[in-house]
Amino acid sequence: MPHIAVKDFKEFETPKRVGDFEFLWFAKPLKRAKETLVAVKKGNESFLLEIHKKGEKYIIKSDKITRISPLYVVKEALKTFCDEAKCQVLYDNLSTIKPSHAAKAKDYLKDIEFFINSFPKDKEVWIEVGFGSARHLLYQAQHNPDKLFIGIEIHKPSIEQALKQIALKKLDNVLLIDYDARLFLEFVPSNIVGKIFVHFPVPWNKKPHRRVISKGFIKESERVLKKGGTLELRTDSKAYFDYSLELFLDQKQVDLKVLKNIPNPVSSKYEDRWVRLGKDIYDIKMISSVISQELDTSYPFEFESVEFSTHLVDSFESTPRVYEDFFIHFEKLYQIDESKLLLELSFGSFDRPEHKYILIDKEGARYFPKKPVASGANIKAHKKIEELLNE
Repeated sequence: MPHIAVKDFKEFETPKRVGDFEFLWFAKPLKRAKETLVAVKKGNESFLLEIHKKGEKYIIKSDKITRISPLYVVKEALKTFCDEAKCQVLYDNLSTIKPSHAAKAKDYLKDIEFFINSFPKDKEVWIEVGFGSARHLLYQAQHNPDKLFIGIEIHKPSIEQALKQIALKKLDNVLLIDYDARLFLEFVPSNIVGKIFVHFPVPWNKKPHRRVISKGFIKESERVLKKGGTLELRTDSKAYFDYSLELFLDQKQVDLKVLKNIPNPVSSKYEDRWVRLGKDIYDIKMISSVISQELDTSYPFEFESVEFSTHLVDSFESTPRVYEDFFIHFEKLYQIDESKLLLELSFGSFDRPEHKYILIDKEGARYFPKKPVASGANIKAHKKIEELLNE
């Protein structure tokens, strides 16, 4: 990921606008934190930069929780910050910043709020989870211009490459999102998806809880699929195939089609390599046979009675709190000024946790930079978080 290594830097007064960026505040480590965070705003987007001391130097990079796409925005923010902070730069890995990427990102790369607030419904939707090189995603989009394709990927270089290819091919039926696919499906309207592709997901043999295919994912896939729509798993892992087939068959009623070594119209470079090596390729296709109820994703995620107090600092407890179907973990606490705190936490589903910050001052508390998504586990966790912050 983009970063700059510096020998030293100078903090400056905030808030401060520099070009297209506004630097809002510095958050210093207070409890269980080591790094300093810098809040940055560009247009309607806010995110954090992280300053971490490593030996005799500082590494300045994007914070993982609030990281945004495309990468050129992060690179531009890092360069602008260092210019303003008079950094003594040792080295960086910033490539040339290309403003032309902005148009590509604006047209094709969306955030979760876009899909929650205005999910496109004028075309049948096809979704690909973990599109990688995007070869399959772009092939399908070119050959099915009447469908809307949503590509889900968390690997930033893959997203950047896909944005370039979409622009070069002048496709107007592809949208991308940098998000966890297991969470994304919870915000897709019911009965509008024709196909969901999960091609060659990471097997996670040692961490099966991280696999895309799960009981919850299958349930959500059935809800979003139109009647006759399909969820298609393609894998070279016999263990993943066996695991997934057992989950599919665990349903009370299911229509499945199982294939082995049947070529696809298009394959990735990895599949080409595996075929050359003689590996078997397995497919499981689940055909939806139900019409599901409509989805409600509205929830305010507001704090009615939380505000700054020194008690929040004194009583800070980082031990995870585990409940029946959700958890809460207050991880780190930062001090912005004498009456403003930043709390880093994770919460929600055990399989699909939400990672957020809460900004707390004398005016109240709010999530930074964005509210959580309205999953059932997140709603339950939010109510409990408010209780804990008021104890």
